[in-house]
Amino acid sequence: MRQVVAGLLVSLSLAGIASAQDKTVMVGGAAMYPSKNIIENAVNSKDHTTLVAAVKAAGLVDTLQGPGPFTVFAPTNAAFEKLPKGTVETLLKPENKAMLQKVLTYHVVAGTHDAKSLMDQAHKMGGHVELTTVAGGKLWVVMDKQMTLSLKDEKGATAAITIADVRQSNGVIHVIDTVVMAKN
Repeated sequence: MRQVVAGLLVSLSLAGIASAQDKTVMVGGAAMYPSKNIIENAVNSKDHTTLVAAVKAAGLVDTLQGPGPFTVFAPTNAAFEKLPKGTVETLLKPENKAMLQKVLTYHVVAGTHDAKSLMDQAHKMGGHVELTTVAGGKLWVVMDKQMTLSLKDEKGATAAITIADVRQSNGVIHVIDTVVMAKN
C-alpha cells in the first residue's frame, strides 16, 4: 500500500512540474497552447493577423511548423502599423518574397531562449546579450534596471517585449511592439 501511495505522489509531483512548464498564455484573445507549434498557435491570435499573413506570403509556414526549436520575436499588428505607409503591402507582393523572408527571419533565432535565460545571459554580459538571427543578422536583448527586457535591432530601433515566454512545442514566442529591421 505504501508503494502505491508513494508512486501516486511521485506521479502527481511530476504532473505538477509538467503543468507548470506547460503554462497556457493568452495572446490576442486566444489561448496559446504549449502542445501546439508556433503556426498552430499564431493563427488564433487576433493581434498577429498581419504576421501570419506575412509568414504565409513568405512561404515560411512549413519551416515554423518544423521541429525547431525557434525563438520568435513576434510583432503585433500595431507594430506593423508603425511602419511607413505602404510598407506591408509592398512586402506582401509576390515579387518581394525574398525581401519579406529576410525581414521575417530577422525576427527568428535558433534555439529556445526564454526570458530567464536571456536575463541570466544579459546579467553576465553587462545588461545585454547578442543573438544571431536565422537571417544572419544581429539582435540585442537589453535588460534595464527594472529587469524588463527589450530588443534592439541593427538600425538602433528598440522593441519592447510585451509578452514573454509564450511556450510552443517547437520553441518560444516573445511578443514585441515594434518590427525590428536588419541594417541592409
